[in-house]
Amino acid sequence: CRETAFIYAITSAAVTHSVARACSEGSIESCTCDYSHHNREPQMNNMGVVAGVGDWEWGGCSDNIGFGFKFSRDFVDTGERGRTLREKMNLHNNEAGRAHVQAEMRQECKCHGMSGSCTMKTCWMRLNSFRTIGDILKDRFDGASRVMVSNSLRSTSVNENTLTNRAGSANLKTNANSVGGSASPNSVLSNSIHARGHQQKRVNRYNFQLKPYNPEHKPPGSKDLVYLEPSPGFCERNPRLGIQGTHGRQCNDTSIGVDGCDLMCCGRGYRTQEVTVVERCSCTFHWCCEVKCKLCRAKKIIHTCL
Repeated sequence: CRETAFIYAITSAAVTHSVARACSEGSIESCTCDYSHHNREPQMNNMGVVAGVGDWEWGGCSDNIGFGFKFSRDFVDTGERGRTLREKMNLHNNEAGRAHVQAEMRQECKCHGMSGSCTMKTCWMRLNSFRTIGDILKDRFDGASRVMVSNSLRSTSVNENTLTNRAGSANLKTNANSVGGSASPNSVLSNSIHARGHQQKRVNRYNFQLKPYNPEHKPPGSKDLVYLEPSPGFCERNPRLGIQGTHGRQCNDTSIGVDGCDLMCCGRGYRTQEVTVVERCSCTFHWCCEVKCKLCRAKKIIHTCL
């Protein structure tokens, strides 16, 4: 369902973001800053200069998105082989989360010059805040696509496996002929376990395209979230699924979002009433170290789903 797709994407994005940032902060011994940008030339405009900047160069400590991306694949995707439709869906959502982290990286610069002038800039790549990435994934959750796998995609994966197996067999024959015409029973190349493992490494489990459930919709992109089954109804109570329903929930009559009375109450309507609440007020800080407040009564209007 949509909720599962979001959980997979946000989890993968969180691992990528945390590890990439930890590398640049020196919290992980096995990785450092990303210095690959230092070998790239600044992007020039048609006039041959960097737009809006006199002179600048790559420097500083860029967040290591490459290491974070790879670590997330190895750690989060370890149980997903991509053989079934559900595993393909999980891999797609994991990749979508990582793709948003990478796409939202921004360039930060520091000025250098006399008297605060900016005659030279040193720039590096920085991850965007995870709050921003979470908001983007929430928008993708609202527009998630229901998918299925077409027969042509299945046959493509079978053909890829067949070609890989044939290539592996050809290599075994070539190596066997090069050793006096017959392979030794203790040879690594003649060992079926090693050969099979070598062949499987050459199969890319991320190379697939999911087909939309509705043929009139476009195929999902690399950053779209996908799901197989529609979400259960959350309006009525369902103890088996742990759904409490929305009866008696407070709602906002002025909101058009999910907290609005129209959506939260599922069209059943809502009750409006005025209640008296006791709140803390007139709080003051006393040295040291205590905060004292008065108790005030106030009238509020609340809306409750029927």
